[in-house]
Amino acid sequence: MTPQTPRRSAIDFQLSQQAHRRAIGVLGFLLPFLLYGFAGLRPTGCLIPWHLLRSMSAYYYTGAVGVFVGVLFALSLFLLTYQGYQNDRADRVVGRIGCVAALTVVLFPTRAPKGVDPPTWWNQATGVLHVTGAVVLFASFAVFALWLFRLSEFPKRSDRPPDKRRRDDACLVCGILIVVGMLWAGVAGLLDAPIVIPEAIATMSFAVSWLVKGEAFTAAWGAAKRVIAR
Repeated sequence: MTPQTPRRSAIDFQLSQQAHRRAIGVLGFLLPFLLYGFAGLRPTGCLIPWHLLRSMSAYYYTGAVGVFVGVLFALSLFLLTYQGYQNDRADRVVGRIGCVAALTVVLFPTRAPKGVDPPTWWNQATGVLHVTGAVVLFASFAVFALWLFRLSEFPKRSDRPPDKRRRDDACLVCGILIVVGMLWAGVAGLLDAPIVIPEAIATMSFAVSWLVKGEAFTAAWGAAKRVIAR
């Protein structure tokens, strides 16, 4: 058996990275819909079925708890093992920070919705840890979209391939939407208003940035063209 050439190993690593990014993107994009759907299909007695809760984290106390916990644990695992662009140290550091933040969000839940009894072990410190974890998690996603995903071996934007420039622009827009969602949620939280919509916007924006970085849309468009050409 002949050993793999460096070129072949690099290609295999790149394909693995793209699949990794797409998995994170798909999980993040589906999360708001899965939470809403499972909570509606498995209603909690004291909550109005198919009624939006105040935050995505509040779905921890609904029939969607398995989705909430499962997806966040999966995201934390993917972030822990993410190697990044050319095995870059900054990607790995931000990924591990995001991993710890995701685990904090799921292990230290938010306060229970009105009418739902919280666990006996829940206290204010638990809620503070949850909010801190959520802020750090979204901040790490913003760093990926605004900075790390837009890095290139070509420092000048004009030297980059057109497809790379388009993906950079898409990640920039996603990063801005993540920051807008965070600020919106922060102001809403201070006013004691629901934050589920800005949270969903930030979550789906982070997901799209990972799908863009993983070239999922490019691959889908290429597959569609091949089907049409048959």
